[in-house]
Amino acid sequence: MMSARIEPSTPSGGASRAPADPNGPAGCDGPGVSDRADPLGAEHGADLHMPLRTRRRVPWHRTSNDRRVEQRFWSILCQCEIANFATLRRHLGRPRADALVLDVAQTIVGLCPDMRIVTAGRALVEFEFECSTPEAAAAEVEKLRKTFQSPLDLDGERYQLQMHFGVAAAPSGDRDDVRLTEAAESALEQARTDGKTIMLDLSRTDLAFDRLTLMRELPRAIANGEMFLQYQPKVHVRRQVIASAEALVRWQHPVRGLILPGDFISVAEQAGEIGALTIWALRQVIADQKILAADGHDMPLFINISGMLLADAGFVEETCKIISQNRDAKLGFEITETAVIRDPESAIRHLQMFADSGVTLAIDDYGAGLSSLAYLKQLPAKELKIDKMFVMQLTSSNRDPLIVRSTIDLAHALEMEVTAEGVETPSALALLSVMGCDMVQGFLISRPIAIDAFRAYLAQEGHLSATGGAHSSFVRPESFWKRA
Repeated sequence: MMSARIEPSTPSGGASRAPADPNGPAGCDGPGVSDRADPLGAEHGADLHMPLRTRRRVPWHRTSNDRRVEQRFWSILCQCEIANFATLRRHLGRPRADALVLDVAQTIVGLCPDMRIVTAGRALVEFEFECSTPEAAAAEVEKLRKTFQSPLDLDGERYQLQMHFGVAAAPSGDRDDVRLTEAAESALEQARTDGKTIMLDLSRTDLAFDRLTLMRELPRAIANGEMFLQYQPKVHVRRQVIASAEALVRWQHPVRGLILPGDFISVAEQAGEIGALTIWALRQVIADQKILAADGHDMPLFINISGMLLADAGFVEETCKIISQNRDAKLGFEITETAVIRDPESAIRHLQMFADSGVTLAIDDYGAGLSSLAYLKQLPAKELKIDKMFVMQLTSSNRDPLIVRSTIDLAHALEMEVTAEGVETPSALALLSVMGCDMVQGFLISRPIAIDAFRAYLAQEGHLSATGGAHSSFVRPESFWKRA
């Protein structure tokens, strides 16, 4: 499903959060305001230090039953997630961290008193409101996003919260609570991947989808060739060459158009199709790697392996068989720490089998989850990828450079190379180079591109290197991407 994106501005500091003001700005411009004076509940102050499981989930409700009025407005549901919750929990301690969602909720209520809000998880808040247009809703969410760019005062100390917003919008007269919730969840998942606020407009019936439909269509899509791969290169900082590339799966639906991974990967896992999808991707990467090798670019290509598959002996056996049949292929698998933590014994055993087969293993999104040195030292990995949440604020944060530098030193001590994801500015690239980072990946180098565009990219880089061209050629103008 296509999405309308709210482009965020560059993260920066700012004033502290605004206090709750009953006469402050409203979060919407129409009816449907909750009749509760305090959207968090009358006892939210006493509830602040309770375990999260004891809090009540307040149902959404509308005060107006005038359907003629409803037709003039849009129902907006937003899921707001604390992306760096695990890091904050280590600083705050578990009891205080469990109450952090209430601090977030209170901040939202202080800015937009008319929003109806619930805590939906340890790091997740949901809020709902009505607006005259999706654009007005986008402006409200953007106001909240900018507020959370400023550190939040927690018991006299200031902490920086990194927030993800996933938004779903539907005409009030056509409201379907299940679809609205699923769309908000899908938007949040895509926001985690893209690093920006995502809004999905459910009125676009030509692009609308539901998870059950996607589950039914996935096997056919894999069989009919609707899936394709895009490649995002990794540049070696010191050698100034493209060292490898990450393969990313896309779905070109014949009716709905381009469907991004945030909308279908979790569906594939839920439907039991993630194994078939990954095997397809593996075979396609092997074929593409042979094409690149014939062009003179014999580099490793990496694919992402779902954590569910690391415990699947059948998948591991089939994968190892395919690898043994293609000994010349240079392959890499990217896995997350959380994938290992689910079932450490079988995950580490199967990863060792991949490593013994000649596959290069990379630990993806390091620092985004619950990092564990106990598992890190056991993994047969050769590469560690620092999550983009630390890289994208590298030059505007006091703590992120310390985290990145210490991670680089740790990885080198464990004889792993380090890749920084989400490199978007020359200043971030320069700082990473000084820190000793081995490889970088991000929009400064290239967005993900199809195999033919990637071959053109590599051919141009080879030509520039042969003629003594500047290394800054890795930074691409917009005109190149339009041609690609």
